[in-house]
Amino acid sequence: MDILITGTSKGIGRAVAIKFLNKGHRVYGMDVLASSIDCAEYIHIVADVRDVSSYPDIKPHIIVNNAGVQDSGEDIDINLKGVISITEHYAFHNENIVSVVNIGSASAHTGSEFPEYAASKGGLISYTKNLANRLAPKAICNSIDPGGVLTELNKCVMEDETLWNQIMELTPLKRWATPEEIADWVYFVGVENRFMTGQNLLIDGGEAGNTKFIWPE
Repeated sequence: MDILITGTSKGIGRAVAIKFLNKGHRVYGMDVLASSIDCAEYIHIVADVRDVSSYPDIKPHIIVNNAGVQDSGEDIDINLKGVISITEHYAFHNENIVSVVNIGSASAHTGSEFPEYAASKGGLISYTKNLANRLAPKAICNSIDPGGVLTELNKCVMEDETLWNQIMELTPLKRWATPEEIADWVYFVGVENRFMTGQNLLIDGGEAGNTKFIWPE
């Protein structure tokens, strides 16, 4: 199948692209940065998700909306409006489409992190459900909403022992996910799953559900 993935030059998007390539799919990667993947079945397009004129003329079977920014002043334009633009362009009037996977964030569930970032990812939850209704019965749409992931973006806290220890205190599994673990979820939800749709899966090591029950001993 032909797969369109945005934000493939590093982090989760790169791991997702490699996962699909290893499974024998052809991947079209879109990013504002140059390619970091060397594979015959990988086609890289330097493009901005907000610029429809830069979109390649393809009909993907699966769309993975991963491109995003954090606390940039453009979070809503890229993380939410960019996803809507890409998906409305490629998911409809396309006889090939079978699945859309949006990469959200635990912030959408908890409201944590930066205001525009949390708002952009919260909007993505609603758009995922909206899209699932409109694509059915032909195709499905779900989101994968990671908590902490071991990517370059998060080095500022990963390399700060004090901050890292504070984060681990809040995380029952006492670690963050690797990009490859998130890629496994994306592949399962996008390819192997054929019945779940309109769902937003929180993958955060239990952090959001870490509550302390107070009761007399």
